Amino acid sequence: MKLYTYFRSSAAYRVRIALNLKGIVAEQLPVHLVRNGGEQKLPAYRALNPQGLVPALEDEGALLTQSLAIMEYLEETHPTPALLPADAVGRARVRAIAQSIACEIHPLNNLRVLGYLGGELGLSDEQKRTWYQHWVCLGFEALEQQLARDAATGRFCHGDTPTFADCCLVPQVFNARRFDIDLSPYPTLQRIDAHCATLEAFAAAAPARQADAA
Repeated sequence: MKLYTYFRSSAAYRVRIALNLKGIVAEQLPVHLVRNGGEQKLPAYRALNPQGLVPALEDEGALLTQSLAIMEYLEETHPTPALLPADAVGRARVRAIAQSIACEIHPLNNLRVLGYLGGELGLSDEQKRTWYQHWVCLGFEALEQQLARDAATGRFCHGDTPTFADCCLVPQVFNARRFDIDLSPYPTLQRIDAHCATLEAFAAAAPARQADAA
């Protein structure tokens, strides 16, 4: 199994956590998203993944893209330990939390979007930071309320075992800190993130511990 990754990519970070939680060893092949204009734009990588995004997972001759789809694949092919609850309502809740981060918050502030804002639209670094903070805070406000008031929330986003939701939350919190977002209005998100950090599966997936972080 091979994982095409980038140390600061939130999407790749999600998959690294999921792999670690399931105890799956994958060869990590870094694709630097900034160096030389972005290695994801090179013909060799585009031939592999026409979207030019990370992560991509190669397994048994198949190439899989999109972090949530990859995580679903890992859940189906390596069901233990489970990263989705056993009940249908629980699975829907976890998927909804994961998608609220991966599909609502993250796409508005990923590298491609920030690059377009600064390049084609000519926004300053401060304006880009304002854009980033606005959309992350809007998403975090809703997520904080959802998790804080729901009895299904435990030490993790759902109960007392990690799920897809935590795989998505931790990278987004990491990026929020990078962009100087005040996290004090989100005590539940901070609590869950801090608890996840105590687990080696999360700690080992952190950007600073990746080979391409140097």
